[in-house]
Amino acid sequence: MSELSHLNGKGEARMVDVGQKGETRREAVVTGRITMKPDTLEQIKTAGMEKGDVLSVARVAGIMAAKRTPDLVPLCHPILIDDISVDFDLDGDDSIGISASVKSTGKTGAEMEALTAVSVAALTIYDMAKAVDRGMTITEICLQSKKGGKSGTYRRK
Repeated sequence: MSELSHLNGKGEARMVDVGQKGETRREAVVTGRITMKPDTLEQIKTAGMEKGDVLSVARVAGIMAAKRTPDLVPLCHPILIDDISVDFDLDGDDSIGISASVKSTGKTGAEMEALTAVSVAALTIYDMAKAVDRGMTITEICLQSKKGGKSGTYRRK
């Protein structure tokens, strides 16, 4: 079993020292889903929501959230982000697939930023559509792949 790196010898929370780590190109891809009534999805697809273009706002919210990850997750390091994309899959009858890709060159990072981007994009969709559908469900937020860093490449099976 590996040691928990965010705990010191006394079991107290601490920020991990990444000072000795080398810089590498890093990329993380995260996906998630928000399920809703088919009518709600149709209103989102046709930009028929009273609050405006839900997907455009959710995309910007996801990008902004990724950049603010260390303000939200206490022990997360601030990183320089090279690229962020937030995309939506509208092929389902009652759900929207959300994906985020974050690229960075540094000593740490990208996974938490991509997780945050998908989470906040989903929350934004919920916020903008809740007037017509409070039963929406946010699910399946998970890391699909990561590249770079000491641990190398990971791909979800």
